Amino acid sequence: MYKKWVFLGSKMDIEGRNQKGHPIKKESWRTVMSLAYQSLGIVYGDLSTSPLYVYKSAFAEDIQHSESNEEIYGVLSFVFWTLTLIPLLKYVFIVLRADDNGEGGTFALYTLLCRHARVSTLPNGQLADEELYEYRKDEISSGYRDFGFSLKSVLEKHKILQKVLLVLALLGTCMVIGDGVLTPAISVFSAVSGLELSMSREHHQYVEVPVACVILVLLFCLQHYGTHRVGFLFAPIVIMWLLCISAIGVYNIFYWNPQVFQALSPYYMYKFLKKTKIGGWMSLGGILLCITGSEAMYADLGHFSQLSIKMAFTFVVYPSLILAYMGQAAYLSKHHILETDYRIGFYVSVPEKLRWPVLGIAILAAVVGSQAIITGTFSIIKQCSALGCFPRVKIIHTSPTNKHGQIYIPEINWTLMLLCLAVTIGFRDTKHISNAAGLAVITVMLVTTCLMSLVMVLCWQKSVFLAIGFMFFFGSIEMLYFSASLIKFREGAWVPVVLSCIFLVIMFVWHYGTIKKYEFDVQNKVSINWLLSLGPTLGIMRVRGIGLIHTELVSGIPAIFSHFVTNLPAFHQVVIFLCVKSVPVPHVRPEERFLVGRIGPKEYRLYRCIARYGYRDVNMDNVEFEKDLICCVAEFIRTERANAFDGNGVNDVPEDSDNDGKMSVVGTASTNLEGSVQICDDENGLSTELKEITVAVTSPVPRKRVRFVVPESPQMERGVREELRELMEAREAGLAFIRGHCYVKAKSGSGLMKRFVINFGYDLLRRNSRGPTNGLSFPQASTLEVGMVYQV
Repeated sequence: MYKKWVFLGSKMDIEGRNQKGHPIKKESWRTVMSLAYQSLGIVYGDLSTSPLYVYKSAFAEDIQHSESNEEIYGVLSFVFWTLTLIPLLKYVFIVLRADDNGEGGTFALYTLLCRHARVSTLPNGQLADEELYEYRKDEISSGYRDFGFSLKSVLEKHKILQKVLLVLALLGTCMVIGDGVLTPAISVFSAVSGLELSMSREHHQYVEVPVACVILVLLFCLQHYGTHRVGFLFAPIVIMWLLCISAIGVYNIFYWNPQVFQALSPYYMYKFLKKTKIGGWMSLGGILLCITGSEAMYADLGHFSQLSIKMAFTFVVYPSLILAYMGQAAYLSKHHILETDYRIGFYVSVPEKLRWPVLGIAILAAVVGSQAIITGTFSIIKQCSALGCFPRVKIIHTSPTNKHGQIYIPEINWTLMLLCLAVTIGFRDTKHISNAAGLAVITVMLVTTCLMSLVMVLCWQKSVFLAIGFMFFFGSIEMLYFSASLIKFREGAWVPVVLSCIFLVIMFVWHYGTIKKYEFDVQNKVSINWLLSLGPTLGIMRVRGIGLIHTELVSGIPAIFSHFVTNLPAFHQVVIFLCVKSVPVPHVRPEERFLVGRIGPKEYRLYRCIARYGYRDVNMDNVEFEKDLICCVAEFIRTERANAFDGNGVNDVPEDSDNDGKMSVVGTASTNLEGSVQICDDENGLSTELKEITVAVTSPVPRKRVRFVVPESPQMERGVREELRELMEAREAGLAFIRGHCYVKAKSGSGLMKRFVINFGYDLLRRNSRGPTNGLSFPQASTLEVGMVYQV
């Protein structure tokens, strides 16, 4: 087998691309309908199961069901208008438009703000990152230039406001994680509560909790298998559930009380609050559960399109839920004398002959809804980790064919399972769990409202009065529900607060330690003058091979390199300083993946390569990454001189103020750009016009014969060919991955709090987190770790 460098001259497919060469996304109605169908199983599982526990939570303790029906009509009116104003008006018609290149969620809003106002907390950002295709940053329009620039300047000038914005985004993220604990508990617990109608209260409480726990354990244990094999069943299950509850709702409306439509008038909300007073206000904490899962419409936007999610909710989910709630209200309006209050729930309104089939469908729907929030928790933790706000964790892609599909994080999965079981066993009823879930849900929505108001001004360039109106209108509604949830702090609402505080502390400690560690690297990087004083041999023997040094620096020479040069008698023939960093965009296109530059003169054979990934990107495996890394360095060598004269080839990136030299944007080998260098494993398809350079490696051990194929070109000078030959020789000799094993300690004179955070908190998280992403992919025999102490 031969391995060659090939200079490709194939034609690029320009069909279906715009004038800039970017693919144009066209969606047919068939595609939209297909996505809308799939979204029913992925997005709306949690929201669709809310009728299981809303009425039961609303009438748990604060209000009583009376013969006047003012309470039940008032609750129905609140449910109808809450579903209409929050999910339908706010999310479907407004928030879904605030996508970050097709992605949604709390971090999408935060990264949008980070790009439009320089408030990103990523320490290794570069001006070159702003040239990325997805790094869209429009100028403030002249109509609102004064206020827009003033707000932008205030955010960029005051570090405290940047930290407040980060804490706000992390708070919403932590509440989503808390929702990942509470939603499976309340969904499954409410689904199996149908057993209460077939046995006495004394017996069912001893059956309900164990059955719920068994289902939860099975749910979390099956996470590592993924959903790619059974995911096609999710949409049919949710559709069956929606048809079931809507059909039962229609039956109850016409059979028990066709006049229940009158309760949709907002007048009944006024009558409800006037009669129940403080008890009605406190019951809003249970009513707000009707919108639990609404945030999933925005968070899962990246898997579907705006139109598909809007269609699924507007024409299927929304009318089904309204009919279900109206049907329950119609039944309860004619049944005032119940055996016990706990029987005010979903199953009591189901015809007796249908209860067991409905119970089975409800359990399946609860599992689907829980699956969606668990997967969403994995996804948002991955985003936090990519942006430096959460310790590195092991990420497993459960689909062997779709690398952008569902992910699985073992540590988070078992943590969620233990917390979920603790909540279920500890509370043993839906009342306390619903109080906890309500506070988590409404807090996330409040965070979204606050961030959206900033997006309107900075990103959409809308009037400040429109943003204030948005915040005032929706913020007032959500603050009403938030106050009703917070008042029940001692009755279960403390759970999401405690969970959020724990995760918020973890995120803050990790982010603070990461920033301090990077600042130490910047302050202690080696001067380029020191390198030049050593000469091309670096004062030591250069042996064949490639030394791949991992560093967080995007400019300068890391201190770890000076350790090798001063303590080792030999070093590799070719040295590549590799930085794998995240940028505040969802995805980085493959043709923009690498930034490649040279450190020092050519004869030093020192290169810098920066691999850029979006917060939703999947890092390449070791074979693909190594191949692309070597190819991008070779492409840089080939085009470096040509770019200096005529600007052809890869795009040049202006030199940063403290950089060592000009860097170029180079794509991955898989992009097959015209004129790019490739590595082929066979000789098929080679043109006779290509000139072949053979590198014979002399060794007592049989080695591969390397073939390096380059084009006949006047631009390919002898020095370039020689440099490419040395790179290929080094590649065949082997590649060693070198990384620092850091011990971060607070420097002497630091305060007590800083010493505790760094010496205990960050050190504990660092020792229990994963190493550099690509460092895990290289064989252990080729990996070298160097211990270093960071005094921050």
